[in-house]
Parts: sequence; C-alpha cells; structure tokens
Amino acid sequence: MITFTKDIFVNNSTKELDKGTSLPLMEAFYSLQGEGFHTGKAAYFLRIGGCDVGCNFCDVKEAWDKNIHPLTTVNEILRNVLETKANTVVVTGGEPCLYNLDHLCLCLKKHNIQLHIETSGSKPLSGMWDWICLSPKNKTCVYPEFYKIANELKIIVETTDDFLWAEQNASKINADCICSLQPEWSKAEIIIPFIVDYILKNPQWKISLQCHKYMKIP
Repeated sequence: MITFTKDIFVNNSTKELDKGTSLPLMEAFYSLQGEGFHTGKAAYFLRIGGCDVGCNFCDVKEAWDKNIHPLTTVNEILRNVLETKANTVVVTGGEPCLYNLDHLCLCLKKHNIQLHIETSGSKPLSGMWDWICLSPKNKTCVYPEFYKIANELKIIVETTDDFLWAEQNASKINADCICSLQPEWSKAEIIIPFIVDYILKNPQWKISLQCHKYMKIP
C-alpha cells in the first residue's frame, strides 16, 4: 500500500512549478485588450498569481499571494484557450516573470498563437514572446535585458512626480519601443490633464487609457 504524504504532494507541486508545467493561475478569460498599443484586440488573458512588487495602487491585490491560487496545468490552460477563437494570449499578473514560462509558450506556439506579456521587469524573462510590454513600477529594479527587447514601455502615472520615472526608463529603452503614459485609474480624472499637457510638450509619448474599465468589460 502506497501512502501519499503532504511532503510528497508539496515536492511534486514544487517540481511542476519549477518546470513550468503548472502555474498558480488566478484567472483566465477571453476579452478585448483594454490598454496599451493593442487596445481593442481580442485576446485570451492569463493572470498568474504571485508578485514581488506590490504597488499601492494595484487593482488586483488578490493576485499577490501565489499560495491562494491553485496550480493549473499548462495542458488545462491550453485546452481552455483552444475552446475560444483567440489567436492572441496575454500573460500578466501579479508578476509572471516569477515563473518559468518556457513550457507555456512552447505549447501555445504550436498552435500559432501570438504571445504577449506584461511585466514590471523585476525578474529575468523566460519564454518566447511576440510582444513585450515593460511596465516598471517606481523604485523597482528592472533587469537591463528588458530595455533592449521591450516593444512597449508603459508607465503608470499617479502623480506628476512619475514623469521623472518615465523619462528615466525612456532614456534606457531601445529605439523601436513605443512609450506610453497611463493614468492610475483612481486618479485618472485629476491626472489626465497633466498627461495630455506633458505629451503635447514631449510628443515621443502616447497616452494609454484603460478602455475596458470605461466599457465595463473584464
């Protein structure tokens, strides 16, 4: 008779997580991209639990603790994606770069799915990506590799002090990267006029709005 102990279960879960064959999936849904360069595009979203940044303005704080989100196999994730008409998958968090994403990307790529990731850049990148949105948060240490490969730099603007943070990051980014400023949702009404004025004076920037919140969709 074989007895399955808690230690064996924990060890197996750790191995699955390390290999990236299972991930602490907080939520998954098919919707429209609501912000950034790809606004309006249909995409399947994977929100991975766990975060090492913890922004005060985060609107998904329940994503911070990976331990409260069950490990979901990549095979199950793939099945659910393929049940939709999605040709793009967006991986976000939390902070998705906390995990090995090679296996997830490999499985999705076999079905010719475009892969997008949004990350603070606080951890090294794994996986194969068609679009990398770098969204560093103030006082976060960003791995230098992201500045070379990011397709989009998205800075959340809560106060006018964040414009300095935006320029510090923009000074390191590659020449082809699209730079956008996004108002923090709870301060949007106050901060949008400042963003508009800033972009008029610094037209290398674009504005990004959380259109999904205005449309009241996920």
